[in-house]
Amino acid sequence: MYVERASRLAGAVVWTNTPDRSGAGRVLPDGCMDLLWHDGRLLVAGPDTHAHLTDGGTGAWAGVRFYPGTAPALLGVPAHELRDRRAELSDLWPASEVRRLAGRVNAAPDPARGLEELALRLAAGAGPPDPLLRQVVTALGAGRTVAATADELGLGARQLHRRSLAAFGYGPKTLARILRLRRALALARDGVPFADTAARAGYADQAHLARDVRELAGLPLGELIGRGG
Repeated sequence: MYVERASRLAGAVVWTNTPDRSGAGRVLPDGCMDLLWHDGRLLVAGPDTHAHLTDGGTGAWAGVRFYPGTAPALLGVPAHELRDRRAELSDLWPASEVRRLAGRVNAAPDPARGLEELALRLAAGAGPPDPLLRQVVTALGAGRTVAATADELGLGARQLHRRSLAAFGYGPKTLARILRLRRALALARDGVPFADTAARAGYADQAHLARDVRELAGLPLGELIGRGG
């Protein structure tokens, strides 16, 4: 069973997942990175460009999902280096440091709370997040074009692309596409007809929505949300 709650770290989400049966799961791209705990180990989930299929294991997982663009400053690793990857934290940081941090998380009343405390300490040490990155997410998430977003922020196209790679793991066009997918899924899950979902989320038409969902999520929209068109 998957459960999530808002974190005390601004914009982050704390979640737990204990699969109740064996079988592969599907994690959809969302522009975020996660700090993970599983079986006593600490891992990092990089930004996905397509659905990530889990291996079907039944052990418990916990995670902190960071607001888009904020994790690289906390982890000290550009997001594009972790794109479409799940990496042991010890691959990024000294093993002795990771063992110490894992010990703290494992000693917490529950792993999710321990991860949240770790995330809060990392954020305190990194200083305030770059406000420009949140502005990029807000603008693209609202459906503004990449060109309009760059103009609003006073950035050149190359500068925006470079900063997006480091913060989000991919360029602004890919981030905009993923955020548009999230808008569409939210509408469709609320019962909005697929044609209206396409128009309201910013797709050219329903066929465009269907292609994008299949490419990014790996399933037709109706199957993904459990209903027909």
